[in-house]
Amino acid sequence: MITNSTGPIGRRGFLRGSAAIAGAAGIVAGIGACAPQGAGTDGGSGSGSDGGGAPAGEAAPDGHINAAISYELGTNGYDPMTTSAALTVAVNWHTLEGLTELHPVTREVYAALATEVPSADGTSVDVTLRDGAVFHDGSPVTTEDVVFSFERVMDPENASLYTQFIPFIESVETKDDATVTFTLAHPTGVLAERLSTVKIVPKAAVEADPTAFDSNPIGTGPWKMTDNSAASKIVEFERNDDYNGPMPAQAKTMSWQVIPDPSTRTNALQSQTVQAIDSVPYLSLDQLAATADVESVGGFGLLFAMFNNSEDNPFHDVRNRQAFLYAIDMDKVIETGLSGQATAASCFVQPEHPNYKEASTVYSLDLEKAKALFAETGLTSFRMLCTDHDWVAKCTPIIQESLTAAGVEVQFEQKQSADVYTTLDGGSDVYDVMIAPGDPSVFGNDPDLLMRWWYGGDVWTENRMHWKGQESYEEVQSLLATGLEAADPAEQEATWGELFDLLSDEVPLYPLFHRKAPTAWDSSTLVDFQPISLTGLSFVDVASTQAP
Repeated sequence: MITNSTGPIGRRGFLRGSAAIAGAAGIVAGIGACAPQGAGTDGGSGSGSDGGGAPAGEAAPDGHINAAISYELGTNGYDPMTTSAALTVAVNWHTLEGLTELHPVTREVYAALATEVPSADGTSVDVTLRDGAVFHDGSPVTTEDVVFSFERVMDPENASLYTQFIPFIESVETKDDATVTFTLAHPTGVLAERLSTVKIVPKAAVEADPTAFDSNPIGTGPWKMTDNSAASKIVEFERNDDYNGPMPAQAKTMSWQVIPDPSTRTNALQSQTVQAIDSVPYLSLDQLAATADVESVGGFGLLFAMFNNSEDNPFHDVRNRQAFLYAIDMDKVIETGLSGQATAASCFVQPEHPNYKEASTVYSLDLEKAKALFAETGLTSFRMLCTDHDWVAKCTPIIQESLTAAGVEVQFEQKQSADVYTTLDGGSDVYDVMIAPGDPSVFGNDPDLLMRWWYGGDVWTENRMHWKGQESYEEVQSLLATGLEAADPAEQEATWGELFDLLSDEVPLYPLFHRKAPTAWDSSTLVDFQPISLTGLSFVDVASTQAP
C-alpha cells in the first residue's frame, strides 16, 4: 500500500522556527526546500509501504535502537576534518555538532552549539556559544576550541575536504569567553548552512593524540560512540547525558551492525534482529513491504561517470566523454538495475531540486552519435573502474553492454569502494573512466556546495580527474566565485544555470542518474523514525520501544 504520512517528527516546530531565522539571510529558494518537507514524504518522487506494521508503542526512556548499515568503514577514520565515507559521516551526525546543523530529514538549519542561526549581511559576524555545552570527556566547549576547529579545516597543510565549502571565511577569532567573530571576504546567504560543515572538536584532545581522536572522536553530540566497528563490525553508542542542546538522544543505547551484503541485511530486518536498514535492494522492495515499512526517498544522490582528463588520456578529448554518455541506454540501466527507482540526469541537480533547470546538453541513448564521435577520435577500447556496492553492481554491466554496442571494448574492473579510491590516488594513469556513487548533499543542498564537492577542490579536480588547469576548469572556478558572491538571488540563480550548462557540455565528471534512497524499518518499535534521501540512516530525535 502506498503511503505518504504527514505527522510531525518530534522537534519539527523548533526546526521550522530556526529555519525562519535563516530565511532572513536571503538564501535562494531555501535550503530546506531541497529535501522532503513533510514527515515521510518523498518530494513526489518516492514510493512507500506501511507494510502492515503496527503503530509504535510507548517509547522506553532507556530504550535501545538496533540498525544495520550497508557501508563499511572507509580508508580514513572519523575525524570530521577529513572523513567523507558514508558510515563515518552518518556516525558523526549523531556524535558531533557544528555551530549549526542541518536536520537529516528536513534539511532545515537549526542552531546547535550556537545560540541562534546567524546571518551574514555584512563581513563581520558574531556567533555566541550555547551555555554549558561540554564535550564527551567532560571538558567545557570554549571559543578557543571553535577557533581551532575552523583553523584546522582552513589550514592548507591539512588538505581538508571541507575547506572548499567555506571559502568566504577569512578568519575566526575569539571575541570573549562566549563569542567568536567570523571575518568574511564578502556577505553570503549560505553562511548558516555552511557553518554546519565544520564540527567543533576539543583542541586539547586532538593535539594530544590525533590518531586516537580519528578512531574515536570526542564531540558534543547527543550520542557517544563506544565501539568504532574496526574489529567487531558493530558501531555502538550510548546516550550523552551531559548533552544540553536541542536534539537529545531519545534512547539510552544504540547499535549499528555493519552489513554490506544486501541479502544478509534484508534478512536481519525480516527476522527482527534489527529495526531499520539502509540501502534496501531495489529488487527486494515489494518483498520487504509485506512485513515492514519501506520507502524510497528521492534526492540528489547519484551515480556518476568520472573521466581521466589528463592530456595523454583519450578522455582528454571531450568528444570521447560525450560519446560515452550518448552510448548508455539509461532507461535500461534504471529499469533493470534499479527497478525504475531513479531519474536520468538532465542537469547536474535532480528535477525536484528548487534550482533545477534543464541543461543545454541532455544525454540520452543515441547510438549513432556515440559511434560517430568514437570514430572521429579513433577510440576503440578503454578501462572502466567501478565500485562494487550492491546497487552499483547491478548497473555497471548494463553500462558496459551499452558501450560494447557502440563499438568500443571495455576492460571492466570492479573493486570495493575504498580500494577504488586508493587506486585513483595512486597515480594519473590508473584508469580511463570511473563509475561510482556520490552524495555531497549530506553536507548541504545548495547548488554551489554540491558542485564544489567535485569541481572545487584539488582532491577531485587535480588528483582524481586530472582536470585542474584546463580552460573549462578555469571557467567553472570563475562562475563558482561569481555565484557565491552574488548579492541578488536572481543573479545567483542565473550563474548556477550557466554552470549547469557548462558542466553538461564539458562533462569532466557528470551524473548518470539521481536515485531514490530506499529504507526499511519496523514502525512498531521505532518512534518518530523517518527515512532520508541521503546515504545512511538518521536516528536524530528517534526513540525505541525496545529495552537493551
